[in-house]
Amino acid sequence: MFRIGLGTDLHRLVEGRKLLLGGVPLDFNRGEDGHSDGDVLIHAIIDALLGASALGDIGSFFPPEDDQWKDCDSSLLLKQVISKISSEGWKIENIDCVVKLQAPKFIPYRNKVLENLSEIMGIEKERIFVKAKTGEKLPPVGTSEAVEAECVCLLSR
Repeated sequence: MFRIGLGTDLHRLVEGRKLLLGGVPLDFNRGEDGHSDGDVLIHAIIDALLGASALGDIGSFFPPEDDQWKDCDSSLLLKQVISKISSEGWKIENIDCVVKLQAPKFIPYRNKVLENLSEIMGIEKERIFVKAKTGEKLPPVGTSEAVEAECVCLLSR
């Protein structure tokens, strides 16, 4: 059996926070405003995996009303989701993502992000890809007011 999942996330960029993508800090003067660390890429991956496995969504697993998730490292959330879908017999075939941000340029960080996601998820780097798009100077992404990520995954069981 094969299942496809789709995940998206969008966060406002604010001063005083780190900009994280795939658990990797990017050099920028603002970061994601979120209940956890706000890592939109990991959040989109989590939603894609939970959707494909029909186990829920990020909000049902890690409710923003629950203070235990306040400023939590999203990598830890992803590890919990990987453990859950694995215990249900699901295997990740591949993950394909798009990160939308005007600045900074993503390409210099891509390899580190892929390596980090591979380590977090316990799968080969070749099963993961992340590409980037700008917002073409259109709000909110193109004016650097926000960062967004989309992810699709293929699971097998």
